[in-house]
Amino acid sequence: MSKPLTHTVTGATGYTGRYIARFLLEEGHTVQTITGHPDRPSPFGDRVAIHPFNFDRPDLLRETLAGTDTLFNTYWIRVSYGGRTHARCVEETRILFNAARDAGVRRIVHISVTNPDPNSHLPYFKGKGQLEDVLSGLGISYAILRPTVLYSSEDILLNNIAWTLRKFPFVLLPGTGRYGIQPIFVEDLAQLAVEASRGHENIEVDAVGPDVFTYAEMVKMVRDKTGSKCVVVPSPKWLTYAAGRFLGIFLYDIVLTMDEIRGLSAGLLVSRSGAEPPAPTRLSEWLDQNAAGLGQRYASEVQRHYL
Repeated sequence: MSKPLTHTVTGATGYTGRYIARFLLEEGHTVQTITGHPDRPSPFGDRVAIHPFNFDRPDLLRETLAGTDTLFNTYWIRVSYGGRTHARCVEETRILFNAARDAGVRRIVHISVTNPDPNSHLPYFKGKGQLEDVLSGLGISYAILRPTVLYSSEDILLNNIAWTLRKFPFVLLPGTGRYGIQPIFVEDLAQLAVEASRGHENIEVDAVGPDVFTYAEMVKMVRDKTGSKCVVVPSPKWLTYAAGRFLGIFLYDIVLTMDEIRGLSAGLLVSRSGAEPPAPTRLSEWLDQNAAGLGQRYASEVQRHYL
């Protein structure tokens, strides 16, 4: 058991941050969160103090971060929506990092993505690469974790794949579906983040699971584990995108973007480090225990993050 400390987790009422906060509380630490949705109900009750981001008031952000040992940063967006863009997230996270440094935060554990590239033509991977550059030049201790696709019972992507497989007689794959994907269980990522907070050296780790699938293999595995009889059909990428846009009209959601298709089909969701995968949980084994509840309801990106 490590010495009790005070930690700040961005988005502890959300997805990844919730698991990080839970593990920290179980270790006896004091946890507070900074969030863009301070009025939403907290799963932790009064055990986690809630503060707004205050990106427009860095002085208030510094006050919130004062006394923090480690800042766990999960702040990001999957897709641009309205005025929320990846470029804006980069600038806001830069403000957060500077406030953490000025407040005397000892260490930052930052959730990035596999294969980030500040020169990428894909905004998601470009923004993550830019933030890694910012963090490495900040002058304080840091750990960068680079996950691929996260999964759990609360996940949007895997849940909605299962929902689609349950609801429709066929599902379109973008292209051949033969490009790789290396998913990681969200609890494994959270545990890696907590472990990374204890160190002092700067580290960069591809936070990936033990298995690499083709995307087609993963979709078919979810189909088989959920008992669906859906036919999985390779199709032109534009057609898969168009089908997602059409479905999104009825769901009032962003089902799939062309940038996501490009990143996936380019193999960017597989580690290229050559290192042993640090996460132990296998998706196939997790599905054996959880497939029955997966995809029973559609999970909306827009409702969860933007409304």
